Amino acid sequence: MNKFGLLLGVMLLTCTSTMRAQIDASIKLNEVMTNNDASLQDEYGQHKAWIEIENISHSTYNIRGMYITTDRDVLDKSMSVPERIKRMSIIPNGDTRTNLSGRQHLVLFCNSLPHLGSLHLSVNIDPTKPVWVALYNGNATQLIDSVTVPVLAANQSFARVANNGTAKDWEKKSADRVTPGIANVTTVSESKVEKFKREDPYGVAMAIMAMGIVFLCLALLWIFFTLFGMFMRHQETAKKVINQQPIKPITKTVEKTIEVGHKTGVILQEGLKTKGIDKEVYLAVIGMALQQYQDDVHDVESGIITIQSKNTEWDDEYSQMTHFHDPVVPTTHVAPKIPTGPELK
Repeated sequence: MNKFGLLLGVMLLTCTSTMRAQIDASIKLNEVMTNNDASLQDEYGQHKAWIEIENISHSTYNIRGMYITTDRDVLDKSMSVPERIKRMSIIPNGDTRTNLSGRQHLVLFCNSLPHLGSLHLSVNIDPTKPVWVALYNGNATQLIDSVTVPVLAANQSFARVANNGTAKDWEKKSADRVTPGIANVTTVSESKVEKFKREDPYGVAMAIMAMGIVFLCLALLWIFFTLFGMFMRHQETAKKVINQQPIKPITKTVEKTIEVGHKTGVILQEGLKTKGIDKEVYLAVIGMALQQYQDDVHDVESGIITIQSKNTEWDDEYSQMTHFHDPVVPTTHVAPKIPTGPELK
């Protein structure tokens, strides 16, 4: 029974330690300002150095009883706990603001006196030197988080960029970017017009953009009307070519060629089907078709006068003058017979 109770106690202690370690890992140093000249004020209107703590989880944890220190001597593991506590400043109890909900922040003022308020700590910070800031758990032995803050200008802060990063994940923030009590990375809603005004206060880029748009529109109009004019000129040229007279004989020629070819093909097909028929007949028919084609094309040719010779006998004097003479009847002249031989006797 005693062994079982001892084992149960060890298990409970282990679970408690594990849960406590998980809680401590959720609490981080988030932002530090060592030279506060005109930034955040405390409830008394004083500008003091301050340290911001954040709960990076989505659960609620109370950070009362934790310690903050700037003395590196506490890193000595041989130092007793009471001696280490003397070099630290405890986050007091009794203030609801120490109960941090998920993603909540808490600002603690340094170089102050605890009796001035529950958020005032006696932690000493020298703004002229780099300072090491550490956060310890409630037993003052376990280091939860730490950071070395460089020398900062007035109203500058040293802030964490990532929740679980190293010293490289911290950055200096100018006075206009300091974010005490809220997340370091904030999303600012800014319209495009406002952003353009901020980036171009004198309107130079706006003027250049406006002139560029105007010239671009003019160039596009010039290209459009140039192409449109070329298209219309080609249309007019095509109409003129179609309406010209020499095109008609060519069109007629094409039509006649197609017609003669079709007729020739039909005749040849029929000739092949009727075997033994005289091919000369088909050749004669083809010749006549071609002759007809040439005559028809020749008759529709424009600007060509066809003159066919015809004997009108207009220059025949005899035929033209017949109405002035009587008709002549041809006579036969018989030559006298010349006696020869015995007739001469």
